[in-house]
Amino acid sequence: MILFVFEGVKREPDLFRTIQRLYFANRDEQIVCSYNNNIYQLYKDLQEYDGDGDIVSLLMEKFAGQADNPLKDIDASADISEIYLFFDYDFHNRNLSLEEINRQVKEMLETFNNETEFGRLYIDYPMVESIRYTKQLPDANYWTYSVTRSECGKFKGVSADFSAYDSFDFILLKDHREPTEEETKEVKQNWEYLKEMNVGKANYLCKGKNMMPASKEDILQDKIFNSQLEQYVNTEDCKVAVLNAFPIFLFDYFK
Repeated sequence: MILFVFEGVKREPDLFRTIQRLYFANRDEQIVCSYNNNIYQLYKDLQEYDGDGDIVSLLMEKFAGQADNPLKDIDASADISEIYLFFDYDFHNRNLSLEEINRQVKEMLETFNNETEFGRLYIDYPMVESIRYTKQLPDANYWTYSVTRSECGKFKGVSADFSAYDSFDFILLKDHREPTEEETKEVKQNWEYLKEMNVGKANYLCKGKNMMPASKEDILQDKIFNSQLEQYVNTEDCKVAVLNAFPIFLFDYFK
């Protein structure tokens, strides 16, 4: 079984259901659950639980007894073959200093760096709504987009105002009806555009070239994070380059 853990209960699962329909042939082998809290709370919970990164055991305890427990058929961590986690950077979080935020994210990326062990963590910069921060697709200027720390506190509105799309429908297949062949083709093409844009931008951050990387090893999540710190976060402007994790995951998983 493959476990997907999302920060939110709405946006990420909605997006992932479309990804499943477009890219995964066998959805029965996947478990989807929402942590319903941010990466900094997850860090705290793991430290208090056992400190070793066993997120499956933590989730089994968290959801135990719930009617909609997504892990009800899992007996032990060993039942899960791969784990993928998707969380926001949210560096506008005022409960922690920026130094502590970056320390925790760095530690989490070090712990969750292998999907067949504790899991592989993917980070949205600054949050999952970055998937919408684009002009008409494809967007040749996407590699240049960044936002300041102060803007991140209202990024959902900022991304909505900036986007050429008035909703997320341009990358969603509706659940209430079967999409037409043309609708499916258009949505998948938009995801392919987003993949090229986000992967190319990640390569620009890590290698200085806005193009598809030679290897997925060139844009590992820790490399992206370190590049964000060096080039954007730890600068006088205190910004972050807009980047979404889902297209990078698609590149990693299917390359």
